[in-house]
Amino acid sequence: MFKQQPLTFREDHTFTITQFTDLHWIDGRKEDQLTLRLMEEVLDAEQPNLVVFTGDIIYTGPVSTGEPPCEDPLQAFRDAVQAVEARQIPWALVFGNHDTETLITRQELMNSVLSYPHTVTQSGPVDISGVGNYCLSIQGRDGQSAANLYFFDSGSHSTVPRIRGYDWIRSDQIHWYTEQSRNAQRELPALAFFHIPLPEYQQVWERVTCYGNKHENVCCAPVNSGLFAAMVEMGNVVGTFCGHDHVNDYWGELHGIRLCYGRATGYNTYGKEGFHRGARMIRLREGERAFETWLRLADGTVIRDQPEHSPTL
Repeated sequence: MFKQQPLTFREDHTFTITQFTDLHWIDGRKEDQLTLRLMEEVLDAEQPNLVVFTGDIIYTGPVSTGEPPCEDPLQAFRDAVQAVEARQIPWALVFGNHDTETLITRQELMNSVLSYPHTVTQSGPVDISGVGNYCLSIQGRDGQSAANLYFFDSGSHSTVPRIRGYDWIRSDQIHWYTEQSRNAQRELPALAFFHIPLPEYQQVWERVTCYGNKHENVCCAPVNSGLFAAMVEMGNVVGTFCGHDHVNDYWGELHGIRLCYGRATGYNTYGKEGFHRGARMIRLREGERAFETWLRLADGTVIRDQPEHSPTL
């Protein structure tokens, strides 16, 4: 049985993460093959230490008239992660709203995920909301924990009858995070990953200078459940990363935390003319509470400096 080695900073004291988001893999059709080629090219160019899929890896929802739907979600998922598995790169995920819309439950999909040799995903506690709330540690060169990665299941749609819209990260998940943070070394930097953006993603765009593009509304939950406030209070998270909104890719810093969108990766879903699919790259340096981030696009372009957006006050 293959045993996954612990995540560890490289000899040059860097740790590089590729964020793929919103693949929307269905069945291997032409658009899926474009997604696969993009992932292969990004992975070969960047050689990351870890890949994080921030939700909607597969698409199990309704399709346009005449289009075949996903009929085998487990096969779709196998195909969606094949580029990473074949390269034996450790990978982690959080679920999105479309991964388990029909045909399969979150727990069923998670059970399959855990069987992959190179995943570092964890199912997480069974007594809190969602499937896949967990924390990973990155070891320093001395073998001690040097950074932490938090993963949250941001759900799908509101289950409260009088509230319409997307779900929110629940209070029991936030309590789990604060307890994990208290038990960890608080001075260690941490990153957080989830699918649906927090309401603060709208706030940061409106209030501070951001870098990148906003071509659609921030499709967050209608309820602010307080995860961002908890992160500010804990003082460990220096960056958050989400997907969900396919033609937003900006980042901005609010109260000491950089809120970042990924760059949508999948071709089997809506996009915008001239807005190429791609991936967000993240690089931590051992002993530093900051990180670098850049985009690598399908055409090979690397974008290190995204366009500046100033708020209209």
